[in-house]
Amino acid sequence: MQYAAYIVGFIVGLLVLFGIASRPLLRHIRRREVQRAIPLFKLKRESLEHRFFEVARALGKPRGVRWLDCDWQDRVTFGRDLESGLLTAFVAVRIRFEAIEGGDMEDIAAVGLQRDASAVFHYQNGNWGTGGRALFNMNPVDAIERLEGQYERVEHAT
Repeated sequence: MQYAAYIVGFIVGLLVLFGIASRPLLRHIRRREVQRAIPLFKLKRESLEHRFFEVARALGKPRGVRWLDCDWQDRVTFGRDLESGLLTAFVAVRIRFEAIEGGDMEDIAAVGLQRDASAVFHYQNGNWGTGGRALFNMNPVDAIERLEGQYERVEHAT
């Protein structure tokens, strides 16, 4: 019976030690991930932008419009999803639409105006990807600030 108490104490001690050591280890792992991911994003940015446009256009959102083109801006802000831990890039973009003939938006003149947005990209399993999500009326800095509690800004050396 006495041995069981020692074993339980040993296991509890290991768990406490692991808890203390895991935070610095997680910070180190995430810092290394940022060091790899951001240069990779810059290297693959053009193909990622193209992929974003193709995916977003296929989603059919906003309803009643057709995506015409994206005018990509230089501004990029990186953040981390607080729930999933995914590294995320918010990229400034101006998107132009046209109304689909016979659709609800056909008679709305503002459809043809460029819309500012932030395109969203995620880094997972060593690769950048996108689901074609655009955050309209938000530049990349606004996106992090307005989604506070969902994302935290990731600082990096440029």
